[in-house]
Amino acid sequence: MNKSLQRSRRGHSTGPSQTPAPTCSSFVAPQSALSPNTAPAGGPNPAGEVDMRLAGPENSVTAEPRARKYKCGLPQPCPEEHLAFRMVSGAANVIGPKICLEDKMLMSSVKDNVGRGLNVALVNGVSGELIEARAFDMWAGDVNDLLKFIRPLHEGTLVFVASYDDPATKMNEETRKLFSDLGSKNVKDLAFRDSWVFVGAKGVQNKSPFEQHVKNSRHTNKYEGWPEALEMEGCIPRRTTAS
Repeated sequence: MNKSLQRSRRGHSTGPSQTPAPTCSSFVAPQSALSPNTAPAGGPNPAGEVDMRLAGPENSVTAEPRARKYKCGLPQPCPEEHLAFRMVSGAANVIGPKICLEDKMLMSSVKDNVGRGLNVALVNGVSGELIEARAFDMWAGDVNDLLKFIRPLHEGTLVFVASYDDPATKMNEETRKLFSDLGSKNVKDLAFRDSWVFVGAKGVQNKSPFEQHVKNSRHTNKYEGWPEALEMEGCIPRRTTAS
C-alpha cells in the first residue's frame, strides 16, 4: 500500500475541507472572441447587425484551460489495479464527513448515512465494492456496536474511517487494538474531538500510509472547540485474490 500514495493533505486554511463533485471533463481550450468576418460579442457585425452573443469565458481570449479531474476528483489517474479514493473528516459538529471510492460516494451528509463519532465503510479489497457503511456514536453510543462491526472482518477487507465531532470518548483498549491491527499508528493517541481519517485493511503487515490525525487543542484549533478538518486522497492496490 505504501508505494501507491498519491497525495494527502490537511484542511485548507480558508475553511473546512470540501469534496468537489467528481468530474471526467477534459481540457477545455479557450475560444477566441474574434473570428473571420465577425465582431466582438455585443458589437455590430459587418452587416451592421448587433451580435447578441454573451461575452463569457468561452468567448474570451484570456480564458484558462480547465484542469482535468479524475475519479473522486483526484488530479492524476491511479495506476491499473488500484482504487482511487478521497475522504474528508467532519468539520467541527457542523459539516459531516465524506468518503469517495472509485467515483462513488460511500458516505456523506447527502446520502444521510453519517453521524457523530466514527464513520466506517467496509470495502471488498478485490472488487472495490462496498460491503457496509455505518456511523458509530463515540460520545453517547455503545462501543460494543463498533466492536461487533469490525471484529469479524475477512482478510483483505478495506476499512475507511472518518471522524465527525468526537471520535474517541467511548473508545476502549480493545477498539484501539483492533484499529492498530488494521494498520493505524495514531489510534492509540486518539482523544476527545480530535480529527482523524484512516484507511486500513484486515491482515496488513505494516502500518498504513493512509492516515491523518490532528489533536484537539485550544492553542491550535481552527474552530472554537474543534481542530481543522482533514482531507486525504490516494490510490490503494487491489488484492488479487479473495481470502
